[in-house]
Amino acid sequence: MSHTFDEISQQLKRRHRKSARLKWISMGSLGLAGLFLVLFFADMLSKGLPAFQQAYVQVEINYTEEAETDGRQAFDEELLPIISRTMVRVIPMELRNNPGMIGTSEEQWILATSEVDQYLKGHRNRLSSEQQETIDALVESGKVDLRFNKTFFTNGDSKIAEYAGILSAVVGTVMTMIVTLAISFPIGVMTAVYLEEFAPDNRFTQAIEININNLAAIPSILFGLLGLAIFINFFGVPRSSPLAGGMTLALMTLPVIIISTRTALRSVPDSIRHAAFGVGCSRWQVVRDHVLPLAMPGIMTGSIIGLAQAMGETAPLIIVGMVAFIPDVSASFTEAATVLPAQIFTWSGEPEQAFVEKTAGGILVLLTILISLNAFAVVLRKKFERRW
Repeated sequence: MSHTFDEISQQLKRRHRKSARLKWISMGSLGLAGLFLVLFFADMLSKGLPAFQQAYVQVEINYTEEAETDGRQAFDEELLPIISRTMVRVIPMELRNNPGMIGTSEEQWILATSEVDQYLKGHRNRLSSEQQETIDALVESGKVDLRFNKTFFTNGDSKIAEYAGILSAVVGTVMTMIVTLAISFPIGVMTAVYLEEFAPDNRFTQAIEININNLAAIPSILFGLLGLAIFINFFGVPRSSPLAGGMTLALMTLPVIIISTRTALRSVPDSIRHAAFGVGCSRWQVVRDHVLPLAMPGIMTGSIIGLAQAMGETAPLIIVGMVAFIPDVSASFTEAATVLPAQIFTWSGEPEQAFVEKTAGGILVLLTILISLNAFAVVLRKKFERRW
């Protein structure tokens, strides 16, 4: 009997040791995942935060008659290599629009080149030793400074690194998401309601459910090929437009919305339906007045998360041409546009060092939007839960 007791005791000890090992392995995995997340955000912050500062130089601008045809004549020749070309191009236009400025001069803080910006931030640059000495002298005299980079938020894309911004990409993203939401949300919710509340359980509906689950798992680039073949080649939707991109992302988001909506509808207790039927409600009245309001928190949460996932997609939008060079903000849903993920992808392939931090800065903006959308989904869910 004692021998049997010793065996049982040994077995229990082995089980406890295995449980302890599993616990520590699980905690280690969690800690490792958290470490990778911290390293990722630290790397993005270290590379992206400098993008929100830009070098400016204080110079004297002489509005001469020669500057009306050649903007370089308005600046000191020694300072021209450190002044952004965009500023030089602006001078002739200003003089043509305001001829009364000819013969005057003023001091302004204007945009410096990306090489000056990288030099001030301690990054790799292509400035000569003489230009570096000039910049050091201007820094000592307080005529060169790093300021908030408003051009990053007010300008579109540009081949001139210091002048490139995300405005056109942000507007294109918003327009694309509007199209995606307008198509995917009503179709997805109505499809889920029909399959869950009205459709008979037969082979046809079972095949539809299997296909919906399969569509939610296929690579996103295939939706881009589908959008290219159907919307652009067959229906003639303008390529690179928010309309084409939004319709393509709507195809990708539909399975996610359908699945999340069906899950939310299933979470509503059957007693609610039975009670509504008991007082004489039709099936449509039961769904409209009782089931949908109770399922709305889950529906909204799943839809917002699906849209946030679509906002971060790049592959399907590359296929439909939304990686075009777009310096200006799109005025309509049929004009060429780009989106934040595609803009980040474009900048990541640029050779200049200044685009490295702009890429990281764009990622920070995109992450901020995505985290905000997910937080909004949680808040919205809590609000609906309290309401109903």
